[in-house]
Amino acid sequence: MKSFNFLTFIEPFLSYIDSGKLFRKPFSWLYMAFAAINVIIPFYVLYMAISSNMFSYSPAKLVIAFIIVWLFIVAACWVGVQIWWNRSQKVQETSKEGDEFPATPVISHFIQTWGEWYGSFIAIVGVGISLCTVIFDAGSLSYALGLPLGFVNYGLLGIVLCPVIGFVIVVVFRFFAEMSRGLAAIANNTKGILNKY
Repeated sequence: MKSFNFLTFIEPFLSYIDSGKLFRKPFSWLYMAFAAINVIIPFYVLYMAISSNMFSYSPAKLVIAFIIVWLFIVAACWVGVQIWWNRSQKVQETSKEGDEFPATPVISHFIQTWGEWYGSFIAIVGVGISLCTVIFDAGSLSYALGLPLGFVNYGLLGIVLCPVIGFVIVVVFRFFAEMSRGLAAIANNTKGILNKY
């Protein structure tokens, strides 16, 4: 019978941490949770509009404006669901057993995915709101949707500006993610080379 050693019984757990599985699996679950949140967001926005009696007391043009913006929110959230769901599978491939730095690629992957989601959301919803401010009254729309007036005053400019801002967000987040991932890859490869000598 194998004896129990108080100094080494935690070794299997430490090996599990070192393998990187402790980081990859929970982040995969986190991504799935974000995908689920993106499913819920449009229904929550609709619930808030109904509970505030927006459809009962608002002028018809504001109800139509809200429906258009809500459809853009649905589109943005559906893109978000697909981003988070797709990346939940790929985050598990960010590192392999034996890597010296298994957590860094996972965190950089999260930064990249967050940027992809946030940039897409800003681009799609921003275009929807800007479009509605061109068609409908910006001040009334801002009040009805509970938005800061400055945000919806862009009008036609916002239709061009929001996709550009979204693109810049994706690029910047991707840049920082690739920088940290690149450093981890260099460190892991350097360790492999040094181990040969």
